[in-house]
Amino acid sequence: MTLTFQDRRSAAVPRGIASATPLVAARALDSEIWDVDGNRYIDFAAGIAVLNVGHRHPKVIEAVKSQLDSFTHTSFQVLAYEPYVRLAERLNSLAPFSRPARTIFLNSGSEAVECAVKIARMATARSAVIAFTGAFHGRTLMATALTGKVSNYKRGFGSMTPEVFHLPFPNSGAHAPGETLQSLDMLFAASIDPERVAAIIIEPVQGEGGFYPAPHDLLTALRDICDRHGILLIADEVQTGFARTGKMFAIEHSGVEPDIIAVAKGMGGGFPLSGVIGRADVMDAGDPGSLGSTYGGSPVSCAAGLAVLDVIAEEKLIERAAQIGERMRSRIAAFSERDDLHPISQPRGLGAMVAFDVLDACGEAGAPSKVREIMARARDRGLIILSCGSQAQAVRLLPPLTIPTRLLDEGLDILEAALSPS
Repeated sequence: MTLTFQDRRSAAVPRGIASATPLVAARALDSEIWDVDGNRYIDFAAGIAVLNVGHRHPKVIEAVKSQLDSFTHTSFQVLAYEPYVRLAERLNSLAPFSRPARTIFLNSGSEAVECAVKIARMATARSAVIAFTGAFHGRTLMATALTGKVSNYKRGFGSMTPEVFHLPFPNSGAHAPGETLQSLDMLFAASIDPERVAAIIIEPVQGEGGFYPAPHDLLTALRDICDRHGILLIADEVQTGFARTGKMFAIEHSGVEPDIIAVAKGMGGGFPLSGVIGRADVMDAGDPGSLGSTYGGSPVSCAAGLAVLDVIAEEKLIERAAQIGERMRSRIAAFSERDDLHPISQPRGLGAMVAFDVLDACGEAGAPSKVREIMARARDRGLIILSCGSQAQAVRLLPPLTIPTRLLDEGLDILEAALSPS
């Protein structure tokens, strides 16, 4: 008997690793993917915000091929190499710091978050960390502890890393910034001395949590509180960085300067690459050998990262992200006003990071089964979209920033059809 791909997958891969679609990729280019059956799809997922410069951008592929002809690995801790230092130099100059910066490279967003916390603990000689409800920071143990959602990230994994505290995130359906700050005051009064807190970590726009931007007045207040108590402010830009929101880093929208930034996803153009960028005095707190990663900052991935920065600058993708986002929000806002489509909320997000809630019969967010149905209907028509939100009640749109307008509009037309009950 010949096994199907899904049979083989189930037999070989743990059931804890889920896929958002049943599709099997065969090839991709820019903002389009073809499956093994030859079906073509417009990609509004971009590998979960990884492919900001699109699938297989020619400049990224050329840079990677050139590096492959030289060497693929030495481990930076054994033999240093030019692409690592050159990429660090460029990021240090681009990051929103008023003082000198340093950068370390790693492999994944979770590893970047873990490293950011380690650096904050070394720099402050403190151990506690404050995060937010609804946050997603990754799946390694510290990153899981920081994540502000139990299902499906914490259930069954036993006790979490200690001295991690969560504050309510002020999304549009819950807490206001003032309530968050009151909760922080209560936390300092009842649970943890602020002099024991190493860092507060926040996503400038919550990703898995539903694409809710952090209010600027909250970020400003957190900066003031951190300065007052010697706490470091960490911006988790894993999903929001590298032009996705219409700025190189989403925190730039607020004018607030963090102390540390965790980056990944869009930085590598499809190759595994993450990093931590921070103030030099903070990043230099550890002794030599206290930080590192065998594969972190692979020369191949660094070559790709350098090409990504070139593409962002040359193709003006920061400006393009704002244009894409405006076009998506305009169409979705129009969908939300129609009574011949399934009811949805107004769009939210920054730049080309846009989401909307799918509403139930009472007009409330919280219809994950309908979200799954809409995703399937879109997929059947040739569009890949993802869900997000505390209850998976929202549809999120993350097209490559290189997507041509005609394909963006075609994708939005498919989304419109998927929202139609007929």
